[in-house]
Amino acid sequence: MSRPKRELRKKFIVFCEGDTEFHYIDHMRKNQGVEISLQVVNMKGGGYRNFLNEIRTKANTNCLAKFIIVDADRIHSDPGEKTGFMELLEYCELQNKKRSVPHFLIVNNPDFEYIACLHIPAYKGQKTAAYIQDQLGFKNVAQFKNKEDIYAYLNRNNNSYQIMLDRIQESPKAVKNRYKVKKKTFDIEIKKTELNLEAQRGSNLEEFFDVIQW
Repeated sequence: MSRPKRELRKKFIVFCEGDTEFHYIDHMRKNQGVEISLQVVNMKGGGYRNFLNEIRTKANTNCLAKFIIVDADRIHSDPGEKTGFMELLEYCELQNKKRSVPHFLIVNNPDFEYIACLHIPAYKGQKTAAYIQDQLGFKNVAQFKNKEDIYAYLNRNNNSYQIMLDRIQESPKAVKNRYKVKKKTFDIEIKKTELNLEAQRGSNLEEFFDVIQW
């Protein structure tokens, strides 16, 4: 008698840069209430080339899309990192052109700490390090970044990811993916990725929330 065929769950794979993003997405995954699972890979602060190496070795089996969530700060501060970023971008574009697993490059500019502050209605664009210490009461940014319940913290009281999404919707974007999603068939296609390295303080993180049907 043959064994019943086991059906694998469709999944998204999320590559994120550090502990803050990891804890945020991991807790969001646990609270999402949808059938599609999220697999989060914490890059532990690795550079753009480290992202590329990890993405190349991660299997595509039953994967609907890959999200590569990076900060933009190193693009402008380190010429070598800018080269690594361009290689990462070109790899994602190549996979999308091949109609392989869609690769969404998500760029938080300058960093995820800025995006985190955008969850808070009282935040008006101040320097994030000073705001995190003076207004949120953390000893330093490192303490904030290591907070494991960061998702719950940023979505309590009047704070919300929806406020953040509303704020970044029309923000300048270093990267913007032009894509379409057929949600009934889980068909996702990225038609074009636009690049603007002159953009200041923004993100295309709304693409991630949109595609996973949050």
